[in-house]
Amino acid sequence: MIDMKAFWMATAAAITLAGCTTVPGDMETPAASTARAAEDARVADLLARMSVERKVAQLIQPQINSFTAEDMRRYRFGSYLNGGNGGPYGDEYAEASEWLKLADEMYLASIAPQADGQPTVPTMWGTDAVHGHTNVMKATIFPHNIGLGATRDADLVRRIGEATATEIEVTGIDWNFSPTIAVAQDDRWGRTYESYSEDPKIVAPLGAALVEGLQGRKGDPNRLGAGHVIATAKHFFGDGGTDQGVDQGEVTGDIEKLKKIHAAPYPAAIGAGVEAVMASFNSINGRKMHGNEALLTGVLRNELGFDGLVVGDWNGHGQVAGCTNTDCPQSLLAGLDIYMVPDDWKGLLETTVAQVKDGTIPMARLDEAVSRVLRVKYRAGLLDEFVQPSGRPNAGKYDLLGSPEHRAIAREAVAKSQVLLKNNGVLPLKAGANILVAGSAADDIAQAAGGWTLTWQGGGDLDNSYFPGATSIWKGLETAAKESGGKAVLSADGTYTAKPDVAVVVFGEEPYAEFAGDRKHLGFTDEEGLTLLRKFKADGVPTVAVFLSGRPMWVNREMNLADAFVASWLPGSEGAGVADVLTGAMPATGKLGFSWPATCDAGPLNGPKGALFAVGYGRALTDTSPTPQLDENCAPLLEGPSRALFESGRLADGVVAFAVKPNVEGVGEYLAQMRGDLTDSGVLVRGYDRNAQEDAREITMRANSRFGLSQTPDTGGAYRITYEVVTRPTAPIKLRVGEDALVDLTQPFAVAHGKGWREMLITDQCAPGLGNRIRFETEAEVTFRIASVVREDVAEGTACSF
Repeated sequence: MIDMKAFWMATAAAITLAGCTTVPGDMETPAASTARAAEDARVADLLARMSVERKVAQLIQPQINSFTAEDMRRYRFGSYLNGGNGGPYGDEYAEASEWLKLADEMYLASIAPQADGQPTVPTMWGTDAVHGHTNVMKATIFPHNIGLGATRDADLVRRIGEATATEIEVTGIDWNFSPTIAVAQDDRWGRTYESYSEDPKIVAPLGAALVEGLQGRKGDPNRLGAGHVIATAKHFFGDGGTDQGVDQGEVTGDIEKLKKIHAAPYPAAIGAGVEAVMASFNSINGRKMHGNEALLTGVLRNELGFDGLVVGDWNGHGQVAGCTNTDCPQSLLAGLDIYMVPDDWKGLLETTVAQVKDGTIPMARLDEAVSRVLRVKYRAGLLDEFVQPSGRPNAGKYDLLGSPEHRAIAREAVAKSQVLLKNNGVLPLKAGANILVAGSAADDIAQAAGGWTLTWQGGGDLDNSYFPGATSIWKGLETAAKESGGKAVLSADGTYTAKPDVAVVVFGEEPYAEFAGDRKHLGFTDEEGLTLLRKFKADGVPTVAVFLSGRPMWVNREMNLADAFVASWLPGSEGAGVADVLTGAMPATGKLGFSWPATCDAGPLNGPKGALFAVGYGRALTDTSPTPQLDENCAPLLEGPSRALFESGRLADGVVAFAVKPNVEGVGEYLAQMRGDLTDSGVLVRGYDRNAQEDAREITMRANSRFGLSQTPDTGGAYRITYEVVTRPTAPIKLRVGEDALVDLTQPFAVAHGKGWREMLITDQCAPGLGNRIRFETEAEVTFRIASVVREDVAEGTACSF
């Protein structure tokens, strides 16, 4: 067991570091006791008058794209959410006014009078505002947590929380699924950028500070009042400790040692008053957290003293042994209070009601879970006066989205998060300099923002027009250069006529989220930045490398070439903050929250042993000490491009998904990350949950439409496609392989219909020449799903199979 005295001492220390004034104690003041009694009475009164059906509905959380206001009026869900790709009325790019309109509709439906005399309990809306209210156009986009961890500035993080809460209130939303207080231990994990640091001592005070910014400080009369929303500490626990950094994977080891790392930030968050904790997808020693009573109840409740609500993650209960998305009493019995069940809410609601009535779920446990939900609503003021979202403080004040004050906080955060890893004297950039700004990422706000930005995965087709009021890194440098009497010229490909004094090369990872960002090694494979740095080196042009990434990576080749190297992380919408440091307008104060790898093929090197740069490293602009020549050998980079064109919900580098209009040749329209609605081409591709959130795709092709994948370079080999047929074909459907080979899939699809997931293997035997492209072509509407498309070598003469 954890030594509770030691744990709370650590909590107190963390909160003190965070600048918090509230520390958990054993004594309750008379005022707090009176307030608790009023809370108890209100909750007990509501609970006593609720039917089993209404109680269970408080525990069901669907997503906005799977139910209507009429469903809310009928079932009275306790809460609901918007997914990372969900927006009001099916439009993920909807104006803020549409978000507020939907909030009103759902709220009013939840409080409509009931003929059966049931008490009125308003619903609440939860959202993933993980680096600002970034599901909504025009919102301020703050740096992701990995950047904020580099600032070590708890007061700054608290102010970010306050600004984010205000912008959330503008759209009428009640609840934020943030902060993530994971302690990432393997940088191959696709969610590393959601972690402040690999060191829990850094994570704890920053997580507590964001809780206070979002909710307000404990003891403040305005806590959870105007300018504040409900916060969520996530994901409890071990999300950052999975073996080999596999998202939603397995965490193994002695439980007490694991708690000292992964549970360590929670006392600080609980001490700051966090009202919700989200259960993690991962397993601990073989048991999924969504069904782990020993940890959800034994540790979180009994040891750490958490008294808020525990919410599940996206269908996480369905991953518990013996459970499905529509049937999982195990999670409720383990300590889950709210099921996040995006689409299968009706089945789960009906099953859970039946399980309460037949005794599978004891009434006492149901009442306990509902009481926790009601308590949070009471504390948030939702059970006091019934005020629809548009009538609340800050609602509809759209000028607060991306306001100058909030953007100034974000710009400060960007500047403080920049970590200078190398500088031979080229920085700060000299006043009056002629600066060339190169790299496709330099003027790409979406790439600088990363995942969880307007869409779940971010990037893709999001150009700068989607970010009104934001400033790219290039624009920030252009303005700064002009103000110093110099000039900056944008040249994505690095070409120029007049030789510049210095070149700033901006490059890095493409956006991703969750498991789509999992990697097998930390070698940075994209060579755009490398090519540019080589070119400028040959031309005798000094260079500054600005590296955008969601984690430390092996970039030895780029670091050797550059005269200065800056880890910029994922700075967000205020690129001027990068220019502030490069020009010396702000000092370089950022310090690594993660060890920087010295090698690319030995996995992460969390901790000081063997790291190129340890946690805490970061140069001042005045530090021009030489950086040794780094080893450039990296075996994974010699393996060539991935042979998995599509796998785990993500297209590989060099692979594009496309749809082609009838009677048009070529690749037609692109589908970013193999998702989107191309009406003109007659193709709709949506994320589908096979084993994890959106790890597969559901493809609906209308008559005479064409949909495919293209790979550059061609890795060769047969195509193995994991698929499921949803609707039986009523007309021919064929697969064009390469340029000319046609494989008739009509009969195989008819046989596969209703048979679950299958594999087809397309070899030279039925598709001579193969080639680097596959394209489905149909004469009538058909729907099927794809989980993976992989190239592989097979023995000569291997037959095609379906």
